[in-house]
Amino acid sequence: ATRASWMLQRTISVTKTTVSAARIARKGQQSRSLSSDHHVHHPGCPCSAGRDPVFFNRGMGKVIEAAKKEASRPSFRRRVIRHKTGNVFDPRRSASSVTLGAQDTDYAFEMAASNIRYGRGVTREVGDDLVDLGARNVLVVTDKNLASIPNGPVDVVMDSLNRAKVNFKVYDRVRVEPTDSSFKDAIKFAQSEPFDAYVAVGGGSVIDTCKAANLYASYPADFLAYVNPPIGQGLPPPGPLKPLIAIPTTAGTGSETTGVAIFDYEEMNAKTGIAHRTLKPKLGIVDPDNIRSLPPTVRAASGFDVLCHSLESWTAIPYNMRSPRPTSPMKRPAYQGANPISDFWSLKSLEMCAKWLPIAATDPSNEEARAQMILASTYAGIGFGNAGVHLCHGMSYPVSGLVKNWRPNDYKGVEGPFIPHGYSVVLHAPAVFRFTAPAEPERHLRAAAILGADVSRAKPDDAGRILADALLPIMRKLWVPNGLQELGFTEK
Repeated sequence: ATRASWMLQRTISVTKTTVSAARIARKGQQSRSLSSDHHVHHPGCPCSAGRDPVFFNRGMGKVIEAAKKEASRPSFRRRVIRHKTGNVFDPRRSASSVTLGAQDTDYAFEMAASNIRYGRGVTREVGDDLVDLGARNVLVVTDKNLASIPNGPVDVVMDSLNRAKVNFKVYDRVRVEPTDSSFKDAIKFAQSEPFDAYVAVGGGSVIDTCKAANLYASYPADFLAYVNPPIGQGLPPPGPLKPLIAIPTTAGTGSETTGVAIFDYEEMNAKTGIAHRTLKPKLGIVDPDNIRSLPPTVRAASGFDVLCHSLESWTAIPYNMRSPRPTSPMKRPAYQGANPISDFWSLKSLEMCAKWLPIAATDPSNEEARAQMILASTYAGIGFGNAGVHLCHGMSYPVSGLVKNWRPNDYKGVEGPFIPHGYSVVLHAPAVFRFTAPAEPERHLRAAAILGADVSRAKPDDAGRILADALLPIMRKLWVPNGLQELGFTEK
């Protein structure tokens, strides 16, 4: 397990200043500077395989002070255990062989994922699914860009519902990179009628917004009631939600497989979310035809999200090194740490990204590449949806939240400064894996080999550099900004 992941599990990851973040991403400083410039995540962080997703914010003084205190405890430092195994099914990663003491760490993992249907044209079947569910009044959630595409995914869904004689209404005001305000707007709409099923047609922003609307319409509460601590109360849903069918239109987030809804909490300029297994869609309809119209930058950025989901969940802390052990099975988190099943899905997704991401991003006519990347996104969603991710995602949130002027090409309907999530994540990847590799070099070398590096004579000490060097050419080819300076960050 990576030392970074252990650190991520315990406290909050924030940069002391934007300068620290820029320095780390630009120069790839090693353990000493990274550990001094970064605190580590609260146990609730989605990037640490902790209990629930939390926020990333530069102004949380009390939380950060508590994090510093916790990180300085000898018991915390003893948990930074160095494992040296790269085998997917190594028994040391699949049995409770931890030296911390049996009562400190978990001993089991639980596999959970949405039902998945894959194939070109399967979106047309959604009406039959809703009839089978007994749905009589359905809310279709999407955004204005998708709703405006002639004969696009939204039109296909509406045609299917009409043919099946299913009553429905469309909510198309989803915001790219949703906020608490945009969530609340969708929730208000969902509460306006007794909808008995939901269909989300869009990328991660749409699917996450639909999850939140379903939750608060099913069990109305103060907005912060279900939001993860320390911002919210982190209360579990009182019962099952209405059935939700997710139809992704990007090959990136894997949200059709997860029980997490992420948003920006505007009051604190913080990234947080809601996480519980009951939020998982009942069915994910994965249709390669739905990503045919994506522009190049969107294909590239969403593909990098898939790539980092795969790499981070593959190098996440093993499930049997997580602490504290849950007091009951119902309290075992969705993000449990790397395990033999998540390893399988994460590695397979990584292999698919290595082969197909550059082609899918640069050649819109290649249907096979498009089909493979949306499938890879789902594979990675199953992997990280049960294991978690770590520093690449953790470091992306303050960057995306603090960007002032930069805007990408190809993103329509996005107001103000904006960096696509996949770019903000992969931007840190070379520096992150240089840092994490000493904790488990074999896993990093295996990932590097999948990305095309020659590791036949590699030494463990070279693992981080080799993986970083394998990532950089792909990043350059697919238009990733050249460090934080290009995004407008300065040392001031």
